[in-house]
Amino acid sequence: MMNMTEDLSVTDKAQGIAGSHILIFGGSSGIGLSAARQAKEAGARVTIIGSDAARTASVAMQHGFDWRSADITDTEAVNVALSDIGVVDHLVLLAGSFVAGKIMEADTRYLRRAFDERIWASVDILRALDERLSETASVTFISGILADRPSAVGTAVLAAASSAMEGFARGLALELAPRRFNTLSPGTTNTALLARTLGDARDGYVASLSAQLPLKHIVSADAAGAAVLFLMQNPFMNGEVLHIDGGQRLV
Repeated sequence: MMNMTEDLSVTDKAQGIAGSHILIFGGSSGIGLSAARQAKEAGARVTIIGSDAARTASVAMQHGFDWRSADITDTEAVNVALSDIGVVDHLVLLAGSFVAGKIMEADTRYLRRAFDERIWASVDILRALDERLSETASVTFISGILADRPSAVGTAVLAAASSAMEGFARGLALELAPRRFNTLSPGTTNTALLARTLGDARDGYVASLSAQLPLKHIVSADAAGAAVLFLMQNPFMNGEVLHIDGGQRLV
């Protein structure tokens, strides 16, 4: 009888990340930091980029990462931060703030930041890396639960920007092939960003939401970070959206 495992071609098998160079924007906290730690433990060389230089340097020193700092909405700052970066095997773009405001009331310059931090920052990063992004690289974007379930008030622009990242990845999977482009779509995740966004209301919100969820708890940063590594390593994940929300989209 044919051994199906032995019959698989090399490209059909999960690709290890040991020895590869992984560049993570938003790698100083939350999902990005968890993915960076897990990648380092798997033998990869990790470079993190954050907006706060002091914090990013401290995290990098603690975990043994290389690091840079840049405001991702500043094209020149991105170019400078990436100027001496070598070949990148896996690029992860998780940076972005929670931009919320009613479209009839909020400052449109503020609302535009949702797209500036996601679509246009990604364009700047890809252009800055150019041929230093390996021809077989994986690129992971982030969208989120709002792409499928926008809340009633104040998140329309952020929901649109999140959905745009998913379409952007599908388009780039064709335009920049054979590089792979995928999007991670996490549900509400237990990160510092959630705490900063909700402040004192965080615990009450999480308890109320958790009670409604099929698994009765929100996503952990480590679970979302592990999903990032899956997208790096599975050679047939391309143009896909990987939902990791515990069924939050269903309720």
